[in-house]
Amino acid sequence: MDAMYWLILLIVLVVVEIITLGLTTIWFAGGALAAFVLAMLDVPPVIQWAVFCVVSLVLLFGTRPWALRFFNSQKQEKTNVDSLIGKTAVVTAEIHNLEGRGEVLVNGLTWTARAENDSEVISGDVPVEIIAVEGVKLIVRKKKEG
Repeated sequence: MDAMYWLILLIVLVVVEIITLGLTTIWFAGGALAAFVLAMLDVPPVIQWAVFCVVSLVLLFGTRPWALRFFNSQKQEKTNVDSLIGKTAVVTAEIHNLEGRGEVLVNGLTWTARAENDSEVISGDVPVEIIAVEGVKLIVRKKKEG
């Protein structure tokens, strides 16, 4: 009967891990698997619980940091909007943050733009560098000459 409980626990933990994808319960599923195998071999329940705890903790502390590094190291591609950062645009309508005005042309598209500094006013036909994207607005600063 102990084996059945371990098997149920193993299935529940795996299902929770599949649903959440948070790398939290999979380590305990490994411990439940080890305890299930011991239960199938008629090992006393106290030893099953001890092995469950030890295997779960070893997996949690031994492999979780590596797994997190591996999954977080996947290179994230820039979206089209993110790829605008660092590009040069041309001011098509004067940028005046305090009055809520400003447009730039980049890659053939007109974007609403705001200056990096609220007090700065950037007149038309001036080249600017895109330094950030906030929502649907480009944050720009005058392009340095040279």
